[in-house]
Amino acid sequence: MALDLDVRPSDRPVDDAARSEILADPGFGRYFTDHMATARWTADDGWHDASVHPLEPFTLHPAAAVLHYGQEIFEGLKAYRHADGSVWLFRPDKNARRFAHSARRLALPVLDEDDFVAAVEALVRADAAWVPDAPDGQEASLYLRPFMIATEPFLGVRAAHEATFGVVASPAGPYFSGGVHGVNLWVTDRFVRASRGGTGDAKTGGNYAASLAAQADARDRGCDQVLYLDGEEHAWLEEAGTMNVFLVTSGGELLTPALGSILDGVTRDSLLDLAPDLGLTPVERRIGLAELRERLADGSVTEVFAAGTAAVVTPVVGIRGEDRDPEGADDGAGVVWEQQVGDGTPGAASLELRSALLDLQYGRTPDARGWLRRVV
Repeated sequence: MALDLDVRPSDRPVDDAARSEILADPGFGRYFTDHMATARWTADDGWHDASVHPLEPFTLHPAAAVLHYGQEIFEGLKAYRHADGSVWLFRPDKNARRFAHSARRLALPVLDEDDFVAAVEALVRADAAWVPDAPDGQEASLYLRPFMIATEPFLGVRAAHEATFGVVASPAGPYFSGGVHGVNLWVTDRFVRASRGGTGDAKTGGNYAASLAAQADARDRGCDQVLYLDGEEHAWLEEAGTMNVFLVTSGGELLTPALGSILDGVTRDSLLDLAPDLGLTPVERRIGLAELRERLADGSVTEVFAAGTAAVVTPVVGIRGEDRDPEGADDGAGVVWEQQVGDGTPGAASLELRSALLDLQYGRTPDARGWLRRVV
């Protein structure tokens, strides 16, 4: 049954002047809008108490299952203001489908995909004034965070009988201030993001909590992000931190690791679909670290980039790693290697793909695929 969302506007919204000041420099995830959407689920009654209401803290029992067993999922998508003032979502159906998949994997109740989209739309309508303008090709949007947590107070390892779904929103400025720049990736062989049969293809908070140590290790090595290998052989590319990985070849292929233990990214899927329009052939398959290193050396891989909702397309200009237990080493230390990607600057194909996707999201080019959904 469809959720019946009760809309209760805030009687103390942020005033226009303060909101304008925030939108002038929102950063990412620093400020939140006036409202939130929530719905409750219980095993006996299903989904109920759905509403859009003033943003407020949650009250949780100290024994709530999410606090002890990590039964939690989330999504990330954006609302974009077009030049005519209208506000649009980009492929929210894909996020709804992935949210349902994550719920099944974490043994949480499945929210109907139409209800997911309806809740997101209702929040965007309530907080439409928080969707920033994006003049002159600049990036600015309203970032939306749907989530679900297990709220039943019970200290036992089983699926919770109570859960809460919510959506909060946060205005977001350009991910790259001062223009797009390249990043360096650290290939980790100390940490594993996912393994076969695990939760790698679900969007759950535990995956991200477990990534923080690897991210800190990458920073200590002078890199911006971590590049994970597979959990079994430690030989195959998976993901770069919070983003999917892509390679551009001299033969015009757009390569990316096949799905399985990695996240089915909405940006990933969109770029693969757009690639032929830009003269690239999309290819999804296993990609070995050895292949990447060899092809960077011989020039047959010309560009590397990472892709996700927050940064859209992030060019990679260098990759570093460590060969452990080299011949002659008696202390078990590894030898650090480093390879430049292309000429060490963001690649043309990466930037072209980025522009093509952004132009579509902001309504600057026609939406031939029907990916945009008008909200306001």
